[in-house]
Formats: sequence, C-alpha cells, structure tokens
Amino acid sequence: MNSALISPVDLSAMLTQGHVVLLDTRDPDSFAAGHIAGAVNMHDIFTYLATSDAAGMAALRDKFAAEFGAAGLDGEKTAVIYEASMNSGFGQSCRGFFLLSYLGYPKVKVLHGGFAAWTGAGLPVSTAATAPVPAAFPVDPGAAAIMMDAHAMKAAMDDPDAVILDVRDIDEWIGTSSSPYGVDFCPRKGRIPGAVWIEWYRMMKPGPNGPVMKSRDEVLAECATVGITPDTPVRLYCFKGARASNTFLALKEAGVKDVSLYFGSWNEWSRDPSLPIDDGLPFTA
Repeated sequence: MNSALISPVDLSAMLTQGHVVLLDTRDPDSFAAGHIAGAVNMHDIFTYLATSDAAGMAALRDKFAAEFGAAGLDGEKTAVIYEASMNSGFGQSCRGFFLLSYLGYPKVKVLHGGFAAWTGAGLPVSTAATAPVPAAFPVDPGAAAIMMDAHAMKAAMDDPDAVILDVRDIDEWIGTSSSPYGVDFCPRKGRIPGAVWIEWYRMMKPGPNGPVMKSRDEVLAECATVGITPDTPVRLYCFKGARASNTFLALKEAGVKDVSLYFGSWNEWSRDPSLPIDDGLPFTA
C-alpha cells in the first residue's frame, strides 16, 4: 500500500522536483516565525467548525475547495500537510488529510512527525511569505462516503456489525468535560450510546523528534482491544473531527477497510437534545 505519511527526508527530495503544494496548519504566528519554504498557511483547516446537515456540508465543500484552489492545488500537484507535531495540534494536519480525501483530491500526504521532525532532521526553515499560483480545485463527489452526518451516526448505533469509536481525551469520554475548549463549552457531556473508546494518543508512539504513528501491527493491536479488525466497519468521532482524523489516517494506514468519520462529532451531537447520549462513568459488565 502506498503510504499517506511522508518522512522529512522524502519530502525534501520531493520538493526539489516541484509539483508539491505545502499546507501549514499551524497558527499564523507560528507560521510567521518559521515554516517550510513555499508553504501556505491554512490554520482554518483546524479551526473551522462544521455542521453535518446538507447546508453545513455544502458550506464546508465550497469554502475548502476555494481555499485549496487558491493554494494551488489543481489535481496534479501533491498536497503535503503538516502541523507542529503529531500530538500537539489535536490532529490538525490529519484533519486536512481527511478534508482533502472527502473532496476527492487524488494526491495527499501528511508530513510524518510534523514540523518538529522537519527541524529535527536539520532541514531548512524560511520566514519568507509565499505567493501561490491559484488553480481550479477539482472536487470529486464520489469520495464523500467517508463523511458521516448525524443521521448516519444514529443509524450506526443500530448496526450490529459496526463499531462506533470515540477517540476523545479521557475527561470527555467519562463525561467530566464537554470539550478541549472548556468543561462546559457544549451543553451536554457524555458519549454516543454504544461507543467504545481508544484515546487518540494511543495510535502514536515516541520518535526521535516527537510522536509518530504506530506500525500497522501496533495499530491493529490497539484496535483489537475494542473488537476492531481490518474488516470491521468503524465509525469515528471526537469533538470536531480533528483527533478522529488522526485516528482515521492511522486506521487506513493499518489496512482497516471501512472507516468513516462523523465530522460534526460531539460539538454537533451534544447540541441536539433529540439525539441520545450516555453520561456518567462508562461501566461495562
């Protein structure tokens, strides 16, 4: 399988050949202080909050198709996305990977280990502004099946073959906090009923310059603890689709065949009182 993860050394070699659009998902101040030469800063890959209804998904598609086109993605160039490190930005580079995959972009890579791995390898950093050449971004609606809405997640609760996987931090899983933005940021705390839990950090392990994704066998060993095999349909969620995107990439790299993601996640689910939740401590028999 062709990996979506690219090492700093391989990225450096790829950049000498051209045909790459670098997307830096960090905040503007971090970007200005130093970035990979030629990168375009696109922090709203991380910050944008989406709703999963038709209007929300249309707005998401239009916004990011325009932004990715403005960055120079034309269907031929490879998009390479990076963040500060794989565990410090809540999976924001992987959120970019998921968004581009959802829009059907054919060539997407994530810098493995992020900017920390790039600088740790002694590779050059620039403070120069980037002036990308805009392009017509191609949207392929056929890839949209990886994106779930609230109705699809509700249906997954009644699907005996599917596993709903919650990858949020432990305080969110046990219902003592509603989000990373604050304990009471959302109106309800808890879990989607029937979900199992693997904290997203568990898909990574220490590397020489910060966390990297675990190997295929290591990821599948984590999955096995909650009954997930490569053939299990997995339905992911977190708070707003970032940490779940990190897990999405880890599962796809490990060969899990059917993975989709509820991008609205807890930020949307908790705000609809008609949608069921489990709260309190998640005890199992």
